[in-house]
Amino acid sequence: MKKTLLTTTCLAVFGLSQAATADTLRLLTWGGYAPDEVVEMFEEQTGHTVEVTMSNNEEMIAKLRATGGGGFDLAQPSQDRIMGPQMEFGIYKPMDMSKIDESLFIPSMLEATKGNTTVNGEVYGVPHVWGTSGLVLNTAEAGDVVKDYTDLCDPSLEGKVSYRLKRPTLIGFAFAMGEDPFAAYDDEAKYTEIMEKVETKLTECKSNVKAYWSGGDELMNLLRSGEVTASMAWDTGGWKLNEDNADITFVAPASGALGWIDTFVLPAKGQADDVAYEWINFVMQPEVSAMITAAAGNFTASAGADEYAEDALKAKYQASFPPEAVDNIKWYPPVPAGLEAIEGEVLDRVQAAN
Repeated sequence: MKKTLLTTTCLAVFGLSQAATADTLRLLTWGGYAPDEVVEMFEEQTGHTVEVTMSNNEEMIAKLRATGGGGFDLAQPSQDRIMGPQMEFGIYKPMDMSKIDESLFIPSMLEATKGNTTVNGEVYGVPHVWGTSGLVLNTAEAGDVVKDYTDLCDPSLEGKVSYRLKRPTLIGFAFAMGEDPFAAYDDEAKYTEIMEKVETKLTECKSNVKAYWSGGDELMNLLRSGEVTASMAWDTGGWKLNEDNADITFVAPASGALGWIDTFVLPAKGQADDVAYEWINFVMQPEVSAMITAAAGNFTASAGADEYAEDALKAKYQASFPPEAVDNIKWYPPVPAGLEAIEGEVLDRVQAAN
C-alpha cells in the first residue's frame, strides 16, 4: 500500500487540508477496530487527534448510561444494542446521513443496519465490522451433503455433527425450514409455533450429534480429529481450520448465514460530530478497512475492501462469500422481551429429549 495514494484519496474524498483544525475524537470501540497505524494516518492527514478507549457492548452501554451519552464522540456497539438502549435511556443522537459517504459501504449491509437502528424515523447507526455463523464442514466428506442447516440431520452424518444448543441454532434451523423467525419477533404466538417446529427437528436430529459444543476450542478439536465432519460455527473459526486442513472451511448456508454487525453511533452528548463523520468516512475506505481486517480478524462493511486483504484471507472470504451469499446474510435485529424465555424452554426440552 502506498501512503501517497491513500493521502491523495483521503484529501479528495473529504476536502481536507493539512491546516485542518486539530479537534479530538474520543472513540469508544473494540480491540482491533482502531489500530495504531490507522489512527496515526488519520491524525497526520486531518490534523485531528484520536483518543481510543477499548470496551465491549455491556461496558459501552454502561458508560454512556452513566453520563447520559457523554464522555465520547463516537461509539461502536453491535446493531442490536442501539434501538432498545436509545428508547430506554436516550444515550445516542441521530446520524446525519448527508455527512456519510454511502458509496463506501456494501449496500445490503448499510440498508440492514439503517433499518435495525431506526428509532422514530431517525437512523442511529451505520455498519463497520461484521461476522457470521453458518456451516463449518470437512468438504471432502460432507460437502456434497450439507448445503443448509437442516442438512446436518442427514442420515449419512450420524454421529458426525456438532452445534451449540443456543439461539443461533434455533434461528438457523428456522430459516432453513422455510420460516422467518425475525419477521415473527413481534408475534409471540407465531414465534412459539416456529420454535416448536424447530424443536421437533432438533429432537429428531439428536442421533447425528457427536457433541453439543460450548467452546470454540472444543469444536475445532472435534473437526481437526475427524470426529466431526459437519457443524454450525463462526466464519473465522472455519478459516482458521482451513490453514491446517484445506478440506475444512466455512460455508454460507443456502438459507443465509446469520450475521452480527458492530456499528458506528454518535453518543448523545458527543462534542466532535464532524470529526466523527470524518473518521467514519476515512476508515470505510477499502484500503484502510483492509488494515482493520488485518488487526481485528473480521471483515468490514467497506465495499471492495476484501480486494486489499492479505491474499490467503481474501481467498477464503471470497470462496465462502460470493456476492449473493453476502446479500443473503440474515442480520440479527434487536430481541424483544419474552422471546429468550421461549427459546430457553425449547433448548431445555431438546437437551432432555431421548
